Amino acid sequence: MDLIARATALLGGTIAAMRRRASPKEQAVGTTPAIPQARAQGIMTLKMPAAKGWVAGHLPTCAPGLKVNAFATGLDHPRWIEVLPNGDVLVAESKEEPAPPRTLMDHAAQATMRRVKAVGDSANRVTLFRDGDGDGVAEFRTTFVANQRQPFGMALAGGRFYLGNTDGIKVFDYTAGATALQGAGETLVSFKPHGHWTRSLIVSPDGSRIMAGVGSLSNIGDHGMEAEEGRAAIWELDIATGKARIFASGLRNPVGMAWEPVKGQLWTVVNERDGLGDETPPDYLTSVQEGGFYGWPYCYWGKTVDDRVPQDTALVARAIQPDYALGGHTASLGLCWMPEGTLPGFGSGMVIGQHGSWNRSILSGYKLIFVPFANGAPSGPPRDILTGFLSADEKLAYGRPVGVAIGPDRKSLLMADDVGDVIWRVTGA
Repeated sequence: MDLIARATALLGGTIAAMRRRASPKEQAVGTTPAIPQARAQGIMTLKMPAAKGWVAGHLPTCAPGLKVNAFATGLDHPRWIEVLPNGDVLVAESKEEPAPPRTLMDHAAQATMRRVKAVGDSANRVTLFRDGDGDGVAEFRTTFVANQRQPFGMALAGGRFYLGNTDGIKVFDYTAGATALQGAGETLVSFKPHGHWTRSLIVSPDGSRIMAGVGSLSNIGDHGMEAEEGRAAIWELDIATGKARIFASGLRNPVGMAWEPVKGQLWTVVNERDGLGDETPPDYLTSVQEGGFYGWPYCYWGKTVDDRVPQDTALVARAIQPDYALGGHTASLGLCWMPEGTLPGFGSGMVIGQHGSWNRSILSGYKLIFVPFANGAPSGPPRDILTGFLSADEKLAYGRPVGVAIGPDRKSLLMADDVGDVIWRVTGA
């Protein structure tokens, strides 16, 4: 079947080249994006650069007034970052462990993802880094916790450490300044694994709740909606009672989350469905309303019906339109709030790590961007912070941005790069 997978991937690449001519010239970005009419793809566009990594002296390209250096290197597919109160930096190292493929397209997709090292054996650990001398480069590293199941999101609340594994939220006892967790931990909430496997976590501003992003199993409910129960949602865990519930739903793959401080609203970035075109529909950044439904799988960008899906008219009628489009298939994963004064030339707003596309004829994403905010809402076009992760001919990926966090000094950004196996640090020049 490997030969069949490669042949199918090759066919997908040929189709991508043909579809390139019809690709929209502008991305669907902003509060009022121009979203092209959907065109269902009989065979998915499969296009992925080969993983190259970085060679000595080769760095991402910074926006004017900024500079970048490697905070930590030699990781194994770093995905997510959590900065502890004492300045220690935790990095989750994990990758997709693919389920047995069911279709030729599954085989082809997995072959395509292996080109950029997106699937395979997972390190399944969290590593701790410490920059004791404050020079912007970690000189100490150790394993914080190992033998987990695709760990991703991390959160410290009430003196305990919470870890988002693909199959649930675990909690561990934690001592301030500790360089390793002790014990096996306790599972508080269980999630279904496979599919969109990342489980990001964020603590509420008052410290009473933990929010968790749980993506769908499939593209558009391909295995039936019973298999999607409890997925495509943001969950809320009450720390005091241990009770968990779905906070908002219809979010195909909500990954990064951040609290906007002016209105105290939760925001997330969401990866939308595949197979309808290069810019249809766009991934998005949105505020998250309690009890809100955001359309998946029945509709997108408000109430635009996806006619590939058996419909639920009542749910379509209450679907909420997202706040801000990020372009089609950018795979926007990382998200953090950046206060004004963190980077020179940038105000306050959301920083987004765009992992990069595979389901489009002209690749998108593969950069770190900033969306300015004013009065609790996006207030302008996105700006690039870091680019240069993709070769000009789109054949090579030097890196792929994922998780982002404000650095321990509060004057820098940290970004995980899961192809370069680097944590990048961005500061003023």
